[in-house]
Amino acid sequence: MPTMTLTDDLREVPAFADLPADDLEWLASQMTTLEFASGEVVIHEGDPADHMTVLLEGELQFRAKAGNSGDVMRVIRGPAVTGLLPYSRMTHFQGTARAVTSLRVAQLPADRFPEMLTRMPVLGSRLVALLSDRIRDFTKLQDQREKMAALGKISAGLAHELNNPAAAASRAVSSLRDAFQTFREAAAHLDRHSLTPEQRAAIPELERELAERPAASTPLDSLERSDCEEAIAACLSRHGVARAEELAPALVDAGCQAEWFDRIYSRFPGDVWPDFLARIAASLTIDSLLKDIENAAGRISALVRSIKEYTFMDQGPVQEVDVHQGLESTLLMLRNRLKHGVTVKLDFDRGLPKISAHASDLNQVWTNLIDNAVDAMGGQGELRIRTTRELDHMLVEIGDNGPGIPTDVQAHIFEPFFTTKGVGQGTGLGLETARRIIQEHSGDITFESAPGDTRFQVRLPLPAAAASGASS
Repeated sequence: MPTMTLTDDLREVPAFADLPADDLEWLASQMTTLEFASGEVVIHEGDPADHMTVLLEGELQFRAKAGNSGDVMRVIRGPAVTGLLPYSRMTHFQGTARAVTSLRVAQLPADRFPEMLTRMPVLGSRLVALLSDRIRDFTKLQDQREKMAALGKISAGLAHELNNPAAAASRAVSSLRDAFQTFREAAAHLDRHSLTPEQRAAIPELERELAERPAASTPLDSLERSDCEEAIAACLSRHGVARAEELAPALVDAGCQAEWFDRIYSRFPGDVWPDFLARIAASLTIDSLLKDIENAAGRISALVRSIKEYTFMDQGPVQEVDVHQGLESTLLMLRNRLKHGVTVKLDFDRGLPKISAHASDLNQVWTNLIDNAVDAMGGQGELRIRTTRELDHMLVEIGDNGPGIPTDVQAHIFEPFFTTKGVGQGTGLGLETARRIIQEHSGDITFESAPGDTRFQVRLPLPAAAASGASS
């Protein structure tokens, strides 16, 4: 069997397969062949990008950091072309490449590129296409990782937000079981008393009267509550009611006052009052617990509804989007980040029309900008969100009163993988990705920053009809 030469190996590479023999021989003469064992580093992060690498056989794993969303990994299988390609502006490798299996490669120095393209012009378009494919694939992987990182961060906050009402409902259900048992026992004791039909009919009426009393406009502080409980307990004791101090708290919760008992005391015999008030207290407790469960269920329902609005579940990729609704849903998704010291000020022009957009992508942008603003303020400060019309565009401005973006950082804000945050901070969705999303919507994103006043400004085109109406 004849021995395979490098020229033969190159003919197995799709980009070189149809090149004339003399061109392949020239390429082979300019290349250096290297072999690597499984796990061995082929390229170190930060190495000068000064050569094109042709994988002749084996697999290569390339791993690069992608902002705060962790690493982006890509596996390349030979035969394939990778490394520095003609027309690439890469100066240093941005990640580390390791051999997955035993690997054999051929490297062509970058200073041979001009002569290669002169000899074989067809390689120009082919290698540019490979470069474009690589950028597209890498960007897609980056976006997926960044969105998963954003989703993970938001999910953690949502889990906390959902846990509060769920835990409240669980506690209320447990207490409700005890309250029902107390109510049954009190009702059974009441049945043993010799009451007239009128007195028996009065019991549920009095319960209803107490349950329908309007809640106090302001909650009692601890001192006021203690005074009310003491007054009611003293009133009950004065009328000979046993367990007065046990019954007082539930009656205070219902807004009862001592005068109410003085007014109706004569309607029942004295020995009826302990059982009657036990039933009243249990009934009021049940009513209060049912309201707690209703409120908790309402909060959970509102959160689920906001999640659907935020992600635009069950809808097509492009919708007629109310940007204000998206901003409000995003604020709710990030409520756990905002409630520890961030004041939100909204200035919305509700007259702005809906726009056609990838709604979930826009919400990712709002998430990133709001999260960045909260981080910039250290979790405490004023978050300002404004919408208005600028000729034929909608302006969405998200600002904060943090320390501002340092001057030496501002020039790099929209660069790929650039971040000033530590590992694990932020949503992971870089501003370069946010800008790309806005540009895909034919819009633009800019910023202004000074100490105490940083604003990111997103401009999105309005529908033609709305834009023409504004200009006329």
